[in-house]
Amino acid sequence: MTAQSGDTETARKRYNRAARFYDVEQAVGERLFFRSLRQQLWAKAPATGSILEVGVGTGVNIGYHPPGARVIAIDISERMLARAQHRAARWHAGVDLALMDAQHLDFPDATFDAVASTCVFCSVPDPVAGLREAWRVLKPGGKLLLLEHMRSGNAVLGKVMDAVNPLMVRMSGANINRRTLENLRRAGVQDFDASSHALGIVKLIEARKPAAEA
Repeated sequence: MTAQSGDTETARKRYNRAARFYDVEQAVGERLFFRSLRQQLWAKAPATGSILEVGVGTGVNIGYHPPGARVIAIDISERMLARAQHRAARWHAGVDLALMDAQHLDFPDATFDAVASTCVFCSVPDPVAGLREAWRVLKPGGKLLLLEHMRSGNAVLGKVMDAVNPLMVRMSGANINRRTLENLRRAGVQDFDASSHALGIVKLIEARKPAAEA
C-alpha cells in the first residue's frame, strides 16, 4: 500500500466512524453559517444537464440540487453514503449515489455540465489530484463550484492555523490550513471568481472551463 492510498484508507475509516454523529456535530455551524452559503453555491448550478457532487457526505446538499438536472453524488465513505441514501429517500430526491474516490473519478473526460463540492477538499489526501479530476470530468463551458474553508491570509492567524492543524486532522479529518486557491492553480484551473466569508477563511469559488479546452 502506498502512502497516498494509506492516507485515503485512513480518511475512509475516519468518516465511516464519524457518519453516525456527523450532522449533530455540524448542526450549529450549519444553521448559523453554511446553510446560506450552500444555497448560494447551488443557485449557481445549471438548472438542467448533468451535475457531479464530489463528497456528498450525509447528503446535506441534496435538498438544494436543481430538480431538473441529473445529479450523481459520490463519497469515499460507505456509511456517509448510507445516510445520504436515507436522506434522499425521505426527500424523494432523484440523485444517483456512488462509492468513489475524488482522487480517481470513474468517469470519462468531459462528462458533466457542472461539478460541485462543499467543504471536501480540506480532507482529500491529495487535494490537487482531486481538483484535477474534477476539472477533467467537466465539459468545456461547464462550471466548477466549490465552497471551501482554507488557511487565513492573515500572517498571525495563518501561523496559528498551521500550528493547530495536526490536532484538527486527528480530531475531525479536516485540514484547516489548506491553500485551496493555490491548489486550484496547481490543478490547472487558472481563472476563477472567489468571494470571501468569515474573515476570508471561507470562500465560494466559481470557475468555468474554457469552451476550447478538452
